[in-house]
Amino acid sequence: MIHDSSNIELTILLPCRNEAETIGTCIKKAMDYLARSRVRGELLVADNESTDSSPQIAMQLGARVITVTDQGYGAALIGGIAKARGRYVIMGDADDSYDLSQLDSFVTKLQAGNDLVVGNRFKGDIAPGAMPLLHRWLGNPALSFLGRLFFGIKIGDFHCGLRGFRTETLRGLNLTTRGMEFASEMVVRSALAGLSITEVPTKLSRDGRSRRPHLRTWYDGWRHLRFLLLFCPRWLFLYPGLFLLALGVLLSTILLPGPVSIAPNVTLDIHTLIVGATTMLIGMQCVSFAIIVRRYAAARGFLPMTGPIDRLLSSLTLERVLLVAAMVGLFGASGVTWCVVQWAATGFGPLHYAENIRILTISMAVVALALQLGFTAFLSAILEMRV
Repeated sequence: MIHDSSNIELTILLPCRNEAETIGTCIKKAMDYLARSRVRGELLVADNESTDSSPQIAMQLGARVITVTDQGYGAALIGGIAKARGRYVIMGDADDSYDLSQLDSFVTKLQAGNDLVVGNRFKGDIAPGAMPLLHRWLGNPALSFLGRLFFGIKIGDFHCGLRGFRTETLRGLNLTTRGMEFASEMVVRSALAGLSITEVPTKLSRDGRSRRPHLRTWYDGWRHLRFLLLFCPRWLFLYPGLFLLALGVLLSTILLPGPVSIAPNVTLDIHTLIVGATTMLIGMQCVSFAIIVRRYAAARGFLPMTGPIDRLLSSLTLERVLLVAAMVGLFGASGVTWCVVQWAATGFGPLHYAENIRILTISMAVVALALQLGFTAFLSAILEMRV
């Protein structure tokens, strides 16, 4: 244990809640690494109000222990990062699933200038029984794939619990999530901030505890997925919205002249036209949400502009969107006017249903689209107002 806090290079951080069975083994391995490598470091245990003897064991073995009252994996790590004295932090689990005596690759990558070094268990080794099959073949690969797709982050294991980073750099990100999704937030926010991220092969062993793990498969998996979606409005709103909008326009265009037979006994008619008009409205609503969320996030600084689509959305000022809305609305209003003229020509009596209902349905949908755009423009402008 380092008693002089000056010039500490490395803090080995262990979040802990009721890990009395394994915390001692983890600390001994970490101490062995510091002694062998001659890295000037400290052991820091962020205890999440354990009800067993974990804190006492840690202190007896020379670790510095702090108590974090906010519950959750992320909360414990946030508290520990705030108290770390080292220039670098390597965080690992306190269940002895990672070998804390083998940290050379992490320290080497950090000393080479990388801001975040993430372990990759799929490129390393996963011992039999160390990871549930559902996590190994579905949960981790699927969520890591979405993370790479959404954010362009070229790492293969978003959820490895063994990772290292530059302390002050990570503090500057102001990470906030309290649960297991903290692992995703660290990677995503680092990428959005333009930090250098790399990975190293890592071995995962079976944990040494007899109780059930804190991780809850479906609940924590959903929290990871929710975080990825919330931080990527393009995939949450924009791309689905554009797809639905295009599908609605296609159906409406095809069916506006009249029914279309696509098979001997299958004909698309007015009912499908109504579905197309409704799909257009839903698609435009999603696109509107994308505009609002992206500009709000940019104005608040937690989602920087990172690509041409983001810059395009940011360029959609109140006046530009209102101009587009006016043009779209004029087109829709022309169709409604045509229908009214046709009705007036009959003395406001019965109309030729099949023809007029098609034009009226599409025209009213287009008017609704224009109104959505206009309201979106004003709402976006209000959210950007400085107080």
